[in-house]
Amino acid sequence: MKSPMQLPFESRQRLWLTACVWLLFLAPFFFMTYGQINQLTSLRDDIKAVVFSWEQNLPFWSWTIIPYWSIDLFYGISLFICTSRREQWLHGWRLVTASLIACAGFLLFPLQFSLSRPATAGVFGWLFTQLELFDLPYNQAPSLHIILLWLLWLRYSIHIQGYWRGLLHVWSILIALSVLTTWQHHFIDVITGFAVGVVISYLLPISHHWQWQPSQDSYARKLFGYYIMGSFFFMLMAYGLGGIFWILLWPAISLLMIALGYAGLGNSVFQKQSDGCISLSARWLLAPYQLGAWLSYLWFRRQSSPYNQIVEGIILGCLPCQSDIEPINITSVFDLTAEWHRKPDHHEKHYICQPQIDLLPLTPEALQSAVCTLDKLHQKGSVFIHCTLGLSRSAMVVAAWLLKQHPEYNITKAINILRKARPLVTFRQEHWDALAQWESIYRYRKA
Repeated sequence: MKSPMQLPFESRQRLWLTACVWLLFLAPFFFMTYGQINQLTSLRDDIKAVVFSWEQNLPFWSWTIIPYWSIDLFYGISLFICTSRREQWLHGWRLVTASLIACAGFLLFPLQFSLSRPATAGVFGWLFTQLELFDLPYNQAPSLHIILLWLLWLRYSIHIQGYWRGLLHVWSILIALSVLTTWQHHFIDVITGFAVGVVISYLLPISHHWQWQPSQDSYARKLFGYYIMGSFFFMLMAYGLGGIFWILLWPAISLLMIALGYAGLGNSVFQKQSDGCISLSARWLLAPYQLGAWLSYLWFRRQSSPYNQIVEGIILGCLPCQSDIEPINITSVFDLTAEWHRKPDHHEKHYICQPQIDLLPLTPEALQSAVCTLDKLHQKGSVFIHCTLGLSRSAMVVAAWLLKQHPEYNITKAINILRKARPLVTFRQEHWDALAQWESIYRYRKA
């Protein structure tokens, strides 16, 4: 992304003016909501403490009050480093949402810090005194400090490069540690704060747009049902077992988002960008699903070849490892997966991705776009086109490309060519219907 100083003066001036307006709203909003909830909680008699036994051994480092306080500076500056109205607007709303969700958590699950902080003198002692003027030992889980740290780190890490980026990471780690070493929070507050931060940044993406387009494929509704049942199962397990098993809410939320993907959100649930990178928030949130998908990939990959040449210059395969594509001379990689982050070894090749959700046929528009992309890549050299297993999404694109290249072919012949080269290619009737629909609209249309 651009630095704010690289923007035209008028654009920079407008963004900075808007940042000032945001701060004029956020500063009183934060102190009013956070402070009022703290005062309300202090009047309650049902306040508990959730603390692990090992936390008794955590050191108290008075000097870490410096990084602890520094988040206020990070908070204020973050609105001024944004380089677009969308980024600034969504970042501002992320900060608002962070306060609202944290305060809701403080009200619904009132907790307090249970250790007595040692007396501290000097500058560090003065900083602790200032903190205690408005911060009572309540407002624990989720830690608003950790929520904000995650949201702020996401913004700064995009705009800072080189040596300063490394310094940012180190200082952010110190801020995260400081919530424990200043004896402000228990570990449960840190975990829940991080989880809430990830959910907020996922639901309010800055470099990505949500979309809603329900599939006409009945199989999509069936998959929605499977994933939603899996989500409810993990939710019930978390609620029924309690304690450490609340961690099962993670796969529950992960499967819920995949279910919504099949309901209509499509590949947007994975937040995969044009460069093949999936947002860090999506990688964290969907990690349980991706673990299951990876195990499934490893199992089914054993049953088919990593790749097969369909015709000269078109190589169809599964999600490749470096060892898979090293022996073959390819110019480009065309990635049809939505669920996988771009592999580092692909940076050596010309790489293009068009994310498509698994197990469903491409729409005629998406299929035409992929066919045009494949044709352009093929004109420059050999193309490795893949999805997860190279049996459905990518195979469908190659079938349509064959039809486009050979007017004498029909759909059956194109699929037979695919299956002769790659026997396990799997098309449901809906894939055949989607190819027929694409054929009626686009096959004979000039690009």
